[in-house]
Amino acid sequence: MKPKRFRFPLRAATWALAPVAAGGLALTVPAIAQTSGTLSAVQQHLKSTNSMVADFVQTDRNGQRLSGKLTLKRPGKIRFQYQKDVPLLIVGDGSRLTMIDYEVKQVQSWPVKNSPLGALLDPDRDLSKYAKLVPTGNKDVLSVEVKDAKRPEYGTITMVFVRDGGAPGGLRLRGWVALDSQNNRTRIDLSNQKFNVAVADSTFRWTDPRPRKRR
Repeated sequence: MKPKRFRFPLRAATWALAPVAAGGLALTVPAIAQTSGTLSAVQQHLKSTNSMVADFVQTDRNGQRLSGKLTLKRPGKIRFQYQKDVPLLIVGDGSRLTMIDYEVKQVQSWPVKNSPLGALLDPDRDLSKYAKLVPTGNKDVLSVEVKDAKRPEYGTITMVFVRDGGAPGGLRLRGWVALDSQNNRTRIDLSNQKFNVAVADSTFRWTDPRPRKRR
């Protein structure tokens, strides 16, 4: 018998990247007024992080868990390489985010800026216009919710940081949370983060599985 394959829609897999509350944070508590200094610290962390590699665990709304390797290079580049039995790849090449399902030879793509991941990948984005702090009850944990009120179809991402003197800007991204316009929630938890390591641009290339059209 062939091993059982994971099957799920491409779009659902995409939102699995933009997770929800990491590690039991109280993200359902109404947000409090943020201090500009704290958001500035998050902005400084994003600007100071040119690249990052980490292990990730993705948990969808049904509790299904997948793992893999995350590679990030700002601005705009990201790669989610899933475990070997998952024929799915998600790549951002600097301008577009592309989901490739090699099992069914399906490809879907849209601008990175139209994804909640845009807040994570664009260090020059002014968080003060889109972000607010969410209380966590722990002074060493920061939770920042980012969404564009004018474009709710882009969804919401809630990034969770922990204070870490050895990380860029004194913060370490622990994971994030995504909620799309259909209320699909996905959570990403990160571990073994390494910052500002050398990452080749070729990391963000991918092989198109679709049959070539004959001329």
